[in-house]
Amino acid sequence: MNRLAFNKTNYILLAIGMAIIIIGFVLMSGSGSDEHIFNPDIFSPRRIKVAPAVCFAGFIFMIFGIMYHKNDKGDEASQASECTLE
Repeated sequence: MNRLAFNKTNYILLAIGMAIIIIGFVLMSGSGSDEHIFNPDIFSPRRIKVAPAVCFAGFIFMIFGIMYHKNDKGDEASQASECTLE
């Protein structure tokens, strides 16, 4: 039997983590400063505190999505029967 490393739940969790990271990068974006005009918005709390924290949370969520494994009682029984057949 060909078993994949990830199941549907893992892919959903990874997609949610990727969406959180993209939201963090969108929060970081904005107009920059020019050599002629200084824009104080580049030092706003949204861009230097909130957005990196959101990106970090997204990366942590992606790690959780990779490591997540649901233990099924029936799954262990089927694995045990496969081992005895070989």
